[in-house]
Amino acid sequence: MYYSFMESLTPSAETTIVDIGVTPDQSTEDSNFLEKWYTYPGRITATSIEDASYLESIHPGLKFVQTSGDHLPFADRQFDIAFSSAVIEHVGDRAKQRRFIQELLRVSKRFFITTPDRRFPVELHTFLPLLHWLPQENHQRVLRALRMTSWAKTENLNLLDEHELRDLFPAEVVPTIGGPRLLGMRSNLLASGLSHGDDGASSNAEGVG
Repeated sequence: MYYSFMESLTPSAETTIVDIGVTPDQSTEDSNFLEKWYTYPGRITATSIEDASYLESIHPGLKFVQTSGDHLPFADRQFDIAFSSAVIEHVGDRAKQRRFIQELLRVSKRFFITTPDRRFPVELHTFLPLLHWLPQENHQRVLRALRMTSWAKTENLNLLDEHELRDLFPAEVVPTIGGPRLLGMRSNLLASGLSHGDDGASSNAEGVG
């Protein structure tokens, strides 16, 4: 996904990036992978509703801003790129997901968003197969029965397929959606493009695959 980001948006040393939804969790290799691997961390502003200010000490020049989650404290089009990886499935119902997209587009000129593909046969948070293909209410009922009560709450897990992700964008913004494939099946959705429809055509996010 990192290489898809680099290839599709081609950021440079001058590109400003806002990473929306970084995590304080440092236990996995891919936690905050943009900050770990990007050549110019001083061009990144990282945000989260949680305290991830430790990123400033391990990535010199990076700025961390803690937010409420409802509104980003940035000006319109302040950043060249808005980046958000595996966050939108955790912000709540479809209305809240749509507001998340609107804020992300407001503060940027271009965007790059990732989220697990609901059509992939294994759900990547619970690692359970096929159950997430049930209607959401039934899926949540099974998760509660399995004592996975946190994942059974819409505010913690609300999966998207390509059509549902595309539907969150305003009509004037047309994202290009692709994603990496595992055994021929797409595991994650990668959406990128221009944040404002009057700027022209969107970028290509097919990338790894």
